[in-house]
Amino acid sequence: MRKIDLCLSSEGSEVILATSSDEKHPPENIIDGNPETFWTTTGMFPQEFIICFHKHVRIERLIIQSYFVQTLKIEKSTSKEPVDFEQWIEKDLVHTGGQLQNEEIVVSEYTL
Repeated sequence: MRKIDLCLSSEGSEVILATSSDEKHPPENIIDGNPETFWTTTGMFPQEFIICFHKHVRIERLIIQSYFVQTLKIEKSTSKEPVDFEQWIEKDLVHTGGQLQNEEIVVSEYTL
């Protein structure tokens, strides 16, 4: 079976909420597939965003690229509306002194 990145706008994903936005680096950059674009926050903590898949998807692996993130918390919901979230993953990230944090999280097969 061919693996595809379902967390792309070209695959139908959508950022439906973000706690901050910058005109030059909007939250939609999270899912645009372009390695040259990114979402930047206001610097206040914590920050969050919600990505909607609009269909059930099977997640096997997450790749997170970030700067200055201390703790990553990922919640999930199978509701059609962005409600009833439950904690799925929590991970403390290694401080990299301002260098890119690359995290690959392999998860037990889970359908959202």
